[in-house]
Amino acid sequence: MSNEEKKENRKKEKKEKKKAYKKELKDLQVELLKMQYYVKKEGLKLLIIMEGRDAAGKGGTIKRITEHLNPRGCRVVALQKPSDIETTQWYFQRYVAHLPSAGEIVIFDRSWYNRAMVEPVMGFCTQEEHRDFLQEVPGFENLLSKSGIKIFKFFLSINKEAQAKRFKSRRTNPLKRFKISPVDDMAQDFWNKYSMAQGSMFLQTDTDINPWIVIDSNNKKQARLNTIKSILNKIDYEDKCSKDKLKVDTQKVRTAADELKVIEEAIKKIKVIL
Repeated sequence: MSNEEKKENRKKEKKEKKKAYKKELKDLQVELLKMQYYVKKEGLKLLIIMEGRDAAGKGGTIKRITEHLNPRGCRVVALQKPSDIETTQWYFQRYVAHLPSAGEIVIFDRSWYNRAMVEPVMGFCTQEEHRDFLQEVPGFENLLSKSGIKIFKFFLSINKEAQAKRFKSRRTNPLKRFKISPVDDMAQDFWNKYSMAQGSMFLQTDTDINPWIVIDSNNKKQARLNTIKSILNKIDYEDKCSKDKLKVDTQKVRTAADELKVIEEAIKKIKVIL
């Protein structure tokens, strides 16, 4: 087979994969609409927390979840840094105002977990504030669950190389440059610190009632599909498709305990080098 033929075959295969992805995504988005109708009908309260390192694909995943949902029953919350007044309030206070009402789906594009990773690594909070947060958040989330709010906690996980590649894309693409921030510029330099903060977060905030769902996001398209399937699997809505269509890739969807093993091995290597 000539190089030209190989190149043509690769193009054809890529095109077929893209077509299959779009078809599966569309089918899952139909299921999301069925789920939203059920949430509205039954007065359920769904809170989806989307976390992950910078450039992990949170925004793109949220877009695919929401793009065909009725905006009257679905909100995306992406809060700016706290105001001078908010910094004097109870830490969770500004998030409480955005929690879902009956029949509503709310997605947090980053959440109170800013205090678990970004704030301590970047020096935006004290060590005491970080420690207190990790101790308090399980109880806070337990209260939300008891009030009827169903919480999904997703962490989109990427490796250092994938993050660097995506940062490069942002800097060279005029449509993505707005995504670059001073914090992003330090993400690669502080990779190991973020890893240790992530490990502490999983250790203290992964609970039986509100566990973390870790999604391998090195492949954005697969991450989007696995995230949507993970949501749909947890809600027994009417006219649901077959279970086979909602099977996640078990190699790409992990528990916090599994992710901790990966983090611990990475930290051991860091200590050996030091």
